Amino acid sequence: MKTISIKALIDEFNYNRYMYIPLTIIFQSCLGSIAAMMILSQGTNLVSGIELTICVSTCMIYNAALLAQLKSNLTFWLLVVSLLANTLLIVINLF
Repeated sequence: MKTISIKALIDEFNYNRYMYIPLTIIFQSCLGSIAAMMILSQGTNLVSGIELTICVSTCMIYNAALLAQLKSNLTFWLLVVSLLANTLLIVINLF
């Protein structure tokens, strides 16, 4: 059985960077929009405003990093942060 390490994921991301750019933009943008929909379905208050700011900011930072053509190692970690933050916001707003 092949084990997956962080280094292997980063190497794969670096090797196929131009394939992963459109794929990850679409994926994290869809996940971010689902998180935003879940946040806004709870109503509008200060907490939902903060959650929405986190959601939109993480998506925008990743997209800006790609447009600025930052190093692929940094963009990989920004993608991970964006996906984790939006997934966590979805889970929080489900309950």
